Amino acid sequence: MNIPENLQYTTDHEWVLIDGNKAKVGITDYAQDALGDVVFIDIPEIGKLVSVGETVTEVESTKSVSDIYAPLEGKIVEINSELDDGPELLNGDPYGEGWIFVLEIDEATSSNGLLSATQYRELIEG
Repeated sequence: MNIPENLQYTTDHEWVLIDGNKAKVGITDYAQDALGDVVFIDIPEIGKLVSVGETVTEVESTKSVSDIYAPLEGKIVEINSELDDGPELLNGDPYGEGWIFVLEIDEATSSNGLLSATQYRELIEG
């Protein structure tokens, strides 16, 4: 299972890459594997304000429909429109081309609720 060390994770299997006041979000390799072949993603709206744990979007696969949650509080400022025509990017490159959205966060926003790669590995292997 691919779990990059430079990312942070949620217990709901989202990954987060924080860079200043921006947080790029996607689903983990574990999540995409559990979902199976992704066939559709409901792209979130730019400008939407979200709270931690709030449902941001849904991913539909051949197995199920799963919610994607906000890992941090912020405003959606960018979306990956490539997923409209290529939802399979979530399966093929979950940590690269398969990112879902970018949040603008307050730099004082705490990421204390996020897991390190080691903690996430323990969670999924637990």
